[in-house]
Amino acid sequence: MTTLHRNLDIDPKDWKATEQEYFDKITSKNDLVLGSEILTHYYTSNNTEVILVDVYKTWEDIEKAQEIDDELAKKAWPDEKARTAFFDKRKSYYTPFHSDEIYSSIETIGHKEFKPSSKEPMIIYIRKSQLSMSGKGKGMKEFNEKVTLKDPTIKGYYPFRHAWGSDSRDFMEAYYFDSFADIEKSNKKQDELEKTAWPKEADSKAFFDELKLAFTGVHGDYIYHNLPEASK
Repeated sequence: MTTLHRNLDIDPKDWKATEQEYFDKITSKNDLVLGSEILTHYYTSNNTEVILVDVYKTWEDIEKAQEIDDELAKKAWPDEKARTAFFDKRKSYYTPFHSDEIYSSIETIGHKEFKPSSKEPMIIYIRKSQLSMSGKGKGMKEFNEKVTLKDPTIKGYYPFRHAWGSDSRDFMEAYYFDSFADIEKSNKKQDELEKTAWPKEADSKAFFDELKLAFTGVHGDYIYHNLPEASK
């Protein structure tokens, strides 16, 4: 995940067209990039945020994919001046500052593959929690099987954790929703599913007390839009 910061004086339509051209000519043709999203601010602390998400099978494929990107760029813009002009234009939409984080997916605790059914932007809610790093706490897989994966308003669910970056405690969950209103519907649905899964109050308390031990209790919430035409 590369977090960029968009210049506020740019034309959003030009920015979108340029990123779309890059996706069509490079990202969409690079088979080592298994998935890709461009996330833009919706409800976060910084309205300039643009997050580029690329998914790879292995750590080594990150470097190999960059080599393929370079080859595809030369094919897309064989004239060096034209190629340089395009990348200079793309770079101009952002400030010089950026940050990179690499995470590992955790499919063993459950995930739901997002399957787009329309070209409308999705709402992507990212919950960023802190792992306690104590070795205690269990139940995430059971919770996802009984609650998260049974919630029809959640169109996609991806859990992942720190691999390389600034905080080894990072545990992230990305949820895909059709609309912002569906986040509230999901909260109500999950309450219902929890009561169904653990109807006895004592059992519910015991389960969630154990689950909470895996985390510090600190978390942050971030809501983004994606660009469906530039989604892979």
